[in-house]
Amino acid sequence: MSSPSAKTAALSPQAFATLLLLACMMAGNHVAARIAMDHGVDVITAVAVRSAATALVVALIVVAWRVKVRMTRRQALMMGLIGALVALQSAWLYSSVARLPVGLALLAFNAYPLWAAFWAWVLYRQRPERAVLVAMPVILFGLALALDVAGATSGLGAQGQWARIGAGAAFATAAAATFGLILVLTQHEVAALDGRFRSALSMGIVAVLTFAVAGTQTGLHLPHAPAGWWGLAALTVLYGTGFTVMFTLLPKLGVVGSSPIMNVEPVAALLLAWPILGQAMAPVQWLGALLVVGAVMVLGLRKR
Repeated sequence: MSSPSAKTAALSPQAFATLLLLACMMAGNHVAARIAMDHGVDVITAVAVRSAATALVVALIVVAWRVKVRMTRRQALMMGLIGALVALQSAWLYSSVARLPVGLALLAFNAYPLWAAFWAWVLYRQRPERAVLVAMPVILFGLALALDVAGATSGLGAQGQWARIGAGAAFATAAAATFGLILVLTQHEVAALDGRFRSALSMGIVAVLTFAVAGTQTGLHLPHAPAGWWGLAALTVLYGTGFTVMFTLLPKLGVVGSSPIMNVEPVAALLLAWPILGQAMAPVQWLGALLVVGAVMVLGLRKR
């Protein structure tokens, strides 16, 4: 989890290529999650397994690199809150992926910069920048096209289309709102903590919470077919590797904080889901997707 306050800097070719690979890996994680969930894995199990593996790897890095950790009481409380929010955000995003085409779920989630601006205004009285206000209608219009909210492309009409996508869109919106809050709290409350430690702690909290939820219900829901096991393994490896690269390799390449290049993740997911899951989109939906991704990338590239 990185701070959104980092300034945009010129990227080296190595950093650019790494970021594109990272975006593809995170997109692949969601495609693999859909495969796992289509073969018996539930949302809580997917989040629990993924988070536990990632927390273990990043914690080992923290120990091996002897990262110094000092937390105030307020920072400790905030990290607990952030960890709980990450658990919610992860569960809601996977719930959306289970109900919508993967790329569309990530596109709806990609509206999180608008939510970050909203939470910064509500909690810290920071007025939204003009660029955010200008981008807002572009992002919303792009989402309307991509999700086919009028049902013109699907031929179902607005009511039929919302019956199909309503729950998935609601989960993606909740995930975006939560992630925006996570970014704002990270920037204002715990940015002074080492990013690797923040990541290990937050992933550890997510793992504990999700395993606890699974324990109070019917336990973990493991795959009932080989494809589900491959999906569960792939989402764990892809997410864990991507998360680790984000906080170990990228700083060495001169990349600090969230990069706008990472916002190509929904497009990568759309391209991967097409041949793997058979999730194709109409041209007008692709136009909407490009509007959303383009607007979010412009926001990320603006001077601060």
